[in-house]
Amino acid sequence: MSEKTGDDLTIGALAQAAQVGVETIRFYQRSGLLRAPARPRGGIRRYQAADLARVRFIKSAQRLGFSLLEVAELLTLEDGTQCRVARGLAERKLDEVRVKLAALRRIESALRALVEQCRSARGTVTCPLISSLHTGTQAVTGRDD
Repeated sequence: MSEKTGDDLTIGALAQAAQVGVETIRFYQRSGLLRAPARPRGGIRRYQAADLARVRFIKSAQRLGFSLLEVAELLTLEDGTQCRVARGLAERKLDEVRVKLAALRRIESALRALVEQCRSARGTVTCPLISSLHTGTQAVTGRDD
């Protein structure tokens, strides 16, 4: 097969086809997410369509917010026969996203209030934003992340 279909790819061609950098491929290999093909004597390693599919799988999972550790777990389920387990991972990720969104909404609210204070503080000696950062009095509650 040709490089367009993903068979017999060099690392550079694999990276280009997967729209990642060569160092990303190497990192995935060091992390155990992608096997390094054997190097023929005096030759160049060649990657196959399955390797391209795996890199694309990894990147898709990362775009959904899964960590590389979680991606490794998902890769054990990639045959699609353990939907309940995969759904559990996705539900946990969704819960994490919801917590992050709530924190971002609190940050947005606090920043909005600080910006309004800055707009209305004409002629004051101290900037309300800078002052609140020095004193830690900004109106953001929740965990320190």
